[in-house]
Amino acid sequence: MDRETFHNCCSLVKMPRQSHQQHCSSHFIEYIEREIPYSKFFKNYLIPNQPCMFSKKFTEDWNCRKNWVTADGKPNFQRLLHEFDETPVPVANCSAKEYNSNPKQIMPFKEFIQYWREFIQNGHSSPRGCLYLKDWHMQRTPFHADVFRSYSWSANICGCKKWLLYPPGQEEFLRDCHGNLAYDVTAPVLQDKGLYPQFEEACQPLEIIQEAGEIIFVPSGWHHQVYNLEDTISINHNWLNGCNLDIMWQFLQEELSSVQREIEEWRDTMDTWHQHCQVIMKSCTGIDYGEFASFLKTIASNRMSFLNSCPRNADDCQDLLAKSLFALGPQHAAFDLQRVLHIFESMLSNEDFKRLEPSALSFKPEELLQEIREAVRTIV
Repeated sequence: MDRETFHNCCSLVKMPRQSHQQHCSSHFIEYIEREIPYSKFFKNYLIPNQPCMFSKKFTEDWNCRKNWVTADGKPNFQRLLHEFDETPVPVANCSAKEYNSNPKQIMPFKEFIQYWREFIQNGHSSPRGCLYLKDWHMQRTPFHADVFRSYSWSANICGCKKWLLYPPGQEEFLRDCHGNLAYDVTAPVLQDKGLYPQFEEACQPLEIIQEAGEIIFVPSGWHHQVYNLEDTISINHNWLNGCNLDIMWQFLQEELSSVQREIEEWRDTMDTWHQHCQVIMKSCTGIDYGEFASFLKTIASNRMSFLNSCPRNADDCQDLLAKSLFALGPQHAAFDLQRVLHIFESMLSNEDFKRLEPSALSFKPEELLQEIREAVRTIV
């Protein structure tokens, strides 16, 4: 990140997010044909939380696009079996509904490939239903990033997909009378005002066709429904950074408020009611307020350590900046620190955060805030 981008973006740190409704009239996403500077991607897509699509030029050198795909653009089952064979994989049954999702089972990769081949031979049908290998994590993470309204990119290795994207906030119009999100946003039942009283207020989703090799960037909080139009393999990645920390924090507050409303009747009968609300929220999101604060501390400690290692000599610093166009640089580290600082200030004024047991935190937020302020001053 260059200094100009840093100062422009830092001016937005404490600004509230613009109205979600602004996206409803923008029924297109920008298509990026060739490489762009990270600072431009940062300003144009990360900060404003806008989706975009990258052309197949960005993936043409990927080994998986060469090795996992046949000459006619189909999945290379033989190569995939050679690489993964007995690997256990999660498989969802899209023909069945369990609560508001699809039931899953674990099976050997080779068993799924056998099913897939038979599925194709039978005209894309099977008495076992439509099975879908989904959420196969090749590297485990401490928590599932989806619950945090994380950023996501999805690259089509082969095949074609159709995406329906709703801007943040529009999901409120897609809830039924009980507050549950629609299972299928195209289902006729959504026209029933008794069941979905606000559906008519929802904007039309962005409809996007993603071809083989293309990468779609899905920002935080953009609800989506995806269809595989052909036999498709895709690689997806979720990540977090300073740009969407405020969305994460807002999401956790909303989740906790939802839990508190659900068990409000027990509030006066339990001395540990607030702690139980945190436990229930963690069971739904994978994290509670204390762990989120520790997560922020980890980010802050790493960024401060990086800044302390940056050279103080002006010429050496310029060399570092030139090398960090596509990696963490001092301006980017300082930006992340300012975002963490802003969220911690908000957390310290939050009544539910104040109610946390002392044992929930292994550090003192006030002391950490002072450290962050001092670190940021060295670079601003």
